[in-house]
Amino acid sequence: MDAHNHARPTNGSLDEDVIPVVGGSVLDERTLVLNRSWMAVNVTTVRRALTLTYLGCARIVDPVNFDTFDFEQWISLEIGGSARVIQTVCSAIRVPELIVLQSYDKQPVLRVPFSRRNLFLRDNYRCQYCGVKASSDDLSVDHVFPRSRGGDSTWVNCVLACHGCNVRKGNRTPQEAGMRLLRQPSQPRWPVYISLGYHHRCASWRRFVADSNASESA
Repeated sequence: MDAHNHARPTNGSLDEDVIPVVGGSVLDERTLVLNRSWMAVNVTTVRRALTLTYLGCARIVDPVNFDTFDFEQWISLEIGGSARVIQTVCSAIRVPELIVLQSYDKQPVLRVPFSRRNLFLRDNYRCQYCGVKASSDDLSVDHVFPRSRGGDSTWVNCVLACHGCNVRKGNRTPQEAGMRLLRQPSQPRWPVYISLGYHHRCASWRRFVADSNASESA
């Protein structure tokens, strides 16, 4: 149902002029954003997704058959029994899980800030010396060139190490300790949506967002 898009006027708020909403929590939930090539590029709020569709910048994607709809078509759809809805003063509107942008065809990447949490994601909770996978309680951050000897806390000098490997390496470089890294550490560049976590995913996102751990893309 790819009907022709009509640009919307930008003077006016979606919430005030189009759908006076009763309660705002649903509008703050997540919608996956696809570029023109149907590649996931971001996650936005339901509120922003509806605004982009209202302005003609995006179309809403049906999560079952992946047909696309403009704003007027979407708000005219019948509501199924299990569909999640936004309750307005006059009616109910289905919550959009996916939108596809009409003109944006890039796929931005995120320059990931260095942090302990992101290091665990990059290294996939795996010791970078012996390869054992463990919980965060059984892993620590190791400085490849020891911090006590001037080593920096950076992407290229920090890796995860299990307690045994950390003790074995001690205050030495891997070469001095006769140990080898599984791979050279580097700053990851992940797709933007990776940084937003996985705990709010909808089932309809699976076709567009891989289930593999973010660190596999590092």
